[in-house]
Order: sequence, then C-alpha cells, then structure tokens
Amino acid sequence: MCGIVGYVGTPGVRSHNALEMVVSGLRRLEYRGYDSAGVALVADAQLWTEKRAGKISNLVEALGGQEVPVSHTGIGHTRWATHGGPTDRNAHPHVSSDSRVAIIHNGIIENFAELREELRETGVVLTSETDSEVAAHLVAAVLPEVDGDLAEALRQVSRRLEGAFTLVAVDADRPDVIVGARRNSPLVVGIGENEAFLASDVAAFIEHTREAIELGQDQVVEVRATGVTVTDFAGNPAEVTPYTIDWDAAAAEKGGYDLFMLKEIAEQPRAVADTLRGRVGRDGRLALDDMRISDAEFREVRKIIVVACGTAFHAGLVAKYAIEHWTRIPCEVELASEFRYRDPIVDARTLVIAVSQSGETMDTLMAMRYAREQGARVLAICNTVGSTMPRESDAVLYTNAGPEIAVASTKAFLTQIVAAYLVGLYLAQVRGNMFGDEIRAIERELEEMPNRVDLVLDTVEGVRALARELADATSVLFIGRHVGFPVALEGALKLKELAYMHAEGFAAGELKHGPIALIEDGVPVVVVMPPKGGRQSLHGKILSNIQEVRARGARTIVIAEEGDESVVPFADHVIRIPPTPTLMQPLVATVPLQVFACEMATARGLDVDQPRNLAKSVTVE
Repeated sequence: MCGIVGYVGTPGVRSHNALEMVVSGLRRLEYRGYDSAGVALVADAQLWTEKRAGKISNLVEALGGQEVPVSHTGIGHTRWATHGGPTDRNAHPHVSSDSRVAIIHNGIIENFAELREELRETGVVLTSETDSEVAAHLVAAVLPEVDGDLAEALRQVSRRLEGAFTLVAVDADRPDVIVGARRNSPLVVGIGENEAFLASDVAAFIEHTREAIELGQDQVVEVRATGVTVTDFAGNPAEVTPYTIDWDAAAAEKGGYDLFMLKEIAEQPRAVADTLRGRVGRDGRLALDDMRISDAEFREVRKIIVVACGTAFHAGLVAKYAIEHWTRIPCEVELASEFRYRDPIVDARTLVIAVSQSGETMDTLMAMRYAREQGARVLAICNTVGSTMPRESDAVLYTNAGPEIAVASTKAFLTQIVAAYLVGLYLAQVRGNMFGDEIRAIERELEEMPNRVDLVLDTVEGVRALARELADATSVLFIGRHVGFPVALEGALKLKELAYMHAEGFAAGELKHGPIALIEDGVPVVVVMPPKGGRQSLHGKILSNIQEVRARGARTIVIAEEGDESVVPFADHVIRIPPTPTLMQPLVATVPLQVFACEMATARGLDVDQPRNLAKSVTVE
C-alpha cells in the first residue's frame, strides 16, 4: 500500500524535470493508494512541497496554479491511509521542524506513540496524526551528529523503528541524492542514463528505464544520478541483484480500453498462455522457474499448505482439489492473516505454497517466514520478479502475467490457478503419482484454456446487459460445488470490491443449513453449474439447489456449458461457457463473473479501477 517515487537527475546534462518525473510516476502508482498525494522538491538549498487530500488529480490541480521551482531531485507519495484520516495535513511528504528533511513512508511504524512522546519532550511540534511524521523529525535530529550524512542518519533511525516500513528521504542541503530504507515493504531502484529512480513498483519508471536493482530486507540505499550505494542497517556494504524488467511501458497503459480492468480481463488468454510457456522441457518433463528444493525433499512431503489472501486465497481453494487429486497428499488452504496465530502443525515434511500477485503481501510474507522457521519448505507463486516473497522462498513459479493495475484482480486469479496446477503436476511427476502420458494429457488440456477463455470473452455482451438490468439490486448470492464453490466466492468478492453491495458465495450443499433464509422474491442467485459429464451426482444435486431457491422467489442466473439443456427450465438467465474438464472449469466460469462485476459497478457510476478504501498491494498487517 502507498505509492513511493523518488527521482534524481544531473543538472546540465540529459535528465528530466523532477516534478514531471515524480508526478508521472505517481500516476502509475495510484492503484497503490489514492487517499492523498504530495511531492517534495529540492531546489536552491530549500525544500518545496505541495500535497492534497484525494486523488492525484487534486494535487495536479493545486500545482497548476503555482510557480514551481526547477529541480532535478524530488520525491512523491500517494497514500492509503492507516494512521490519521485522508486530509491535507496527513498527506505525505512530511517535513522536519527545521524544514531541512522531507520523508515519505509506506507501512506502519508500530512504536510511533513512544517516539512521538519523545519528540514532544524535546520541543518538537507534530503537525499531523500520522506515524510517518516522526521519521522526518528523527532524521533531522540525527543529521548534525553524523556530519550531514543522510544515509547514516536514516540507518540510525531505521534501527529504532519497529514494524514494516519503506522510507525515502531528501535533504535540502544535499540536492544530489535521495536515500531509501526498507523493512518488510517494497522498494526498487531504477537505473537510467544520467538519472535514477526509487519506487514501490517498477511501473513508476518503466517509461524511462527497464534496468532495475532489487533491494533486500533491512537495507539502505543512496541513489545518485551517477550511481547507487547499498548497505545494511549497520552500514556494512550489501550485495544487490540487478535485473531487466521483461515488460515495457505499453503494458502498463490502458491500450484503448476505458478501464484497466477491462484491459486485464481481455488479456487473460495471453496471460494464461504466458504462465504455461516454457514449462515443458525437451525431455517432455515439467520444469519450474527457480527450484531450490530437491526431488528427494519433494518426495518427503507429507502435507501441503497453501497460504494466501483475498483472490489468491480463492485460487488456492481451487488448486486444492487438483493438487490432492494428482499427488494424494493432504492439502490445506489457509488465510495467511490467520495462519501463524493458530499454532499450525508445520514441520520439515510440510510444503507451504505462498501465493501473491505482488510478492509483497505482508500477511502472506509473514506466514511463509513463520513456516520456514518451523522447518517447512516454501514455494512462492508470484507475478513480480524481484519482490520479497520469491527472494525469501526455497522455490518460485512466476505467473508472467504482466502488470495488473486495476485494484480488483482478474488475470492474477486465472494465472495463479494455472501456476498452482503446474506445481501439483510437478509434484506428481517427481513423486511418481502419475504416469508421464497422464501428465502430458493434462498439460494439453491446460494449453487449450487460452482459446476457451477467448471464446468466453467473445460472448459476454449478454452478461453486460444483465448487469445493467440488475444494477439496482441490493444483494446477489453465488452458489457452486466442488471447484465451483471457490468460483462463487470469487464472484461475490468482485461485486463487493467494485459495486459496494452485499454479495455472498456459498457451497450449494450448505443452502439448507442457513443461507437459504436469505432468499426472497427477486434476489439474484448466480449458480456455477458443474460439467454434466464428469460428476453426474454433483450436476444433479445442484439442479436441485436451483429448484430450491427458485421455489422461494430467487432470480436464477446459471453458468452452464454449451449443450447442457437440463438447466434451461430452471434458469431465468443462462450464461454459456465452453465444455471443459471439471478441474479446468474455473478458468472459464470465472470470466463472466468478472465482466458482470465490472459492468455492475460501471452502471452504478462507481470507479472500477480504484474502488473505495482498497489498494492493490497490501503491504501492512
């Protein structure tokens, strides 16, 4: 959460205006938080700041009426509020009492209360309600003691802070440098020609450079236009890993679509294909990205635990069915935020699969760290190269889905399912649970899925019309069985996120145990119908569920395969999807629900890409 941008260029040679660079970067990072935004520039040995509550457009409007100094060094921030409401005075950057230091912050400083009290006792007047402001005053207080060395001041302050944080600071007396520190919160360096960047996400600078440097845990970085110096919090030199970003600026643009979410829904066939690409070696065997778990260790696994949050949790629920079926290993799926607090049974024969689009989801990161402390092996499924979770895992499988800017995940869900399926097949291969030709057959089924998702996308106009028709509904219920149950949960989550309405997903067999009390005249109930071929008993049982809710006045919307005519007498609306094997059905059945939620929110006049109170990457607990 929160978007951080820092820029430093070289006066007199090819570089850019700092304000333009910072604001441009903030626009690309607004998905990380949009409660307020602000900038700080270093010019003529002084700090110049502006900040405004609300979206970045409010900041830009405020900047438009001012004479802004020319600067080659600046920082900017777009906020997701934690401590203190979304107001002008709580917006970042925060400036020290002597107007020398400006800082921006992502995360939560857990011991801020005692630090605020300490500052008050020294006569410092705090002007905001935030935890972040204390860092600016602490850095300014240390600077005279370290001969103006901003990096050393930030190191000393960072050692005093508790919690998760990224801090980026500038000093009015040092216009050639920006300094950043990170603990449990993302920060990446971009290396350009005669200029350099700091940011929460490479999207902030991808338009200007694709050369980046990973920063590790508890590191401080000094960024100049001419080079980068990285140390740990104690001041010791630290090793860093340069890498080249494998997508370009166009991938982070809307590309002619009205909404990022619409673009990302449309990108799902390609995203699924890219997740699958390169996984089968010349010998016909599966290979994953960065495997530091031996085959012998995989053969010793006796339990699998998937840890994830939100949409990724739903992807894990889908994956459980396939992984258990293919490997015959018990598989649990846990909410990462609850995992380490219930004293889970984890040991050296446990494989933990940590799933996160960003690779920075704090609850999931802390869950996997806990698992490793207990001796478990951890495999990360992630979309972001260089993020924390892949670096701290024993193995990683990248989804290669490209940037996902809309806050509500779409292509992340499909690609995480595919990636988890690949992990399940890889385990089955290593452990000998399946013959090679059986694995090849499932691989071929997966390779067909991009085309089938494309077919769904070609036929969703009726789904959009239905969403507009139901735009005034106050509640929508979703039911499914087997892998259709997590799809129902995901469909409900999308409506909650985007349309701000009551939506619930249920296992259809649980209707009679309570949820059927919610059914009243006209309530829309979306039903994910299982394939008729593979699990006849489930197909018949969910037909009975449809009749149960319809008899009580529900308006039934049934997602069913082409050719399944048995649902027609009991459905007010039928949404058709291509026939697929049971375990593959979530990859096509979810897509109409994404479109439905997007169109419902649009019809209600809501901001689809930036829904209220949410941010794309949850980097605090």
